[in-house]
Amino acid sequence: MVQDSMTAQDALAALMIAVAISAAGPAGEIRTSELIKINSALNNLPVFAGYDSDRLPRVTAMVLDLFDQDDGIAALFGLIRDTLPDRLYETAYALSCDVAAADGRIGMTEGRMLEEIRDELDLDRLHAAAIERGSRARHISLTPPSV
Repeated sequence: MVQDSMTAQDALAALMIAVAISAAGPAGEIRTSELIKINSALNNLPVFAGYDSDRLPRVTAMVLDLFDQDDGIAALFGLIRDTLPDRLYETAYALSCDVAAADGRIGMTEGRMLEEIRDELDLDRLHAAAIERGSRARHISLTPPSV
């Protein structure tokens, strides 16, 4: 996928995919809860109205390719910043947090990825904390997490 053909919706999807990939296990398996969260966002959120879901496999392949390159994450963030309007940066972070929290916990690699997204999008720390707290509240379970 070439930058010129990447849409703002693709950029949002790419960030969600990147968060899910960052949390993938040793076998590279993305958790079902994260896939469901991405699918739900694509199908239900107003920011994805009119999005052609046939683009998702190409976006996913692009993110996977970038993750395999030495400076791929930096290239991904460059594409995101070039494509995504500033007014959607908080939306992008909220979607990323929701994917990370989808299974009820945020691991170290997901946490680092969220920190990098927050820094790359130059989000205000207080706003980011509020977004993170909202995600945590939406994804809490009735049973306490096992240690």
